[in-house]
Amino acid sequence: MRHRTVAELMTRDVVRARRDTPFKEIARLLAENDVTAVPVVDEMDRPAGVVSEADLLRKSADQADPSGRAPVPHLEAWERAKAEGSRAEDLMSAPAVCARPEWSVVEAARLMEAQHVKRLPVVDETERLLGIVSRGDLLRIFLRRDDAIRDEITHDVLWRTMGLAPAEVTVEVREGRVDLGGSVEFRSLIPIVERLCRSVDGVVSVAGHISYRSDDIPRSPTDD
Repeated sequence: MRHRTVAELMTRDVVRARRDTPFKEIARLLAENDVTAVPVVDEMDRPAGVVSEADLLRKSADQADPSGRAPVPHLEAWERAKAEGSRAEDLMSAPAVCARPEWSVVEAARLMEAQHVKRLPVVDETERLLGIVSRGDLLRIFLRRDDAIRDEITHDVLWRTMGLAPAEVTVEVREGRVDLGGSVEFRSLIPIVERLCRSVDGVVSVAGHISYRSDDIPRSPTDD
């Protein structure tokens, strides 16, 4: 049982900018390649930052409205610097938050959430750019076929990891929703089985209807 890696999901043919790439050239790169951001690399092809559509739009937002209906927004000093920038190194969000190709989907997703970013440049051990992975790339795991999810749960989770025979626990998968049935020897195994099933790539939810033959969970004084 394993999670898909960043290397399996990332885009390898990466559109990139240099530190001195002009504003209009960056806008052209985004439009012509149908992307919303580009990594900015140094002379060694190491990501220094990322320029996104949001970074470029600060320049438009900073312009006065001739009609006077929209007041010029207040910008922090760093936002003002970006709005007045004309090259990638002035506009980019830095430093670049990067991922490694061997990382799992879970590791990449957690870093995106913690850093509030929508994509991660992927670098090798020398910090050179290998690819880029986006939120959309990570969501592709939920496009896995139901039969592939069921096979992984049956063979990798139940049989190889838990040592359970296929006849003991039944597995049905519909649109990524897993329904477990059957019976196991000990009550304590049930939450473990459910937790491992939830960790399988592509699983949306797990409903457990597993019974047990022996209750091996000690009763607490409050149960009396």
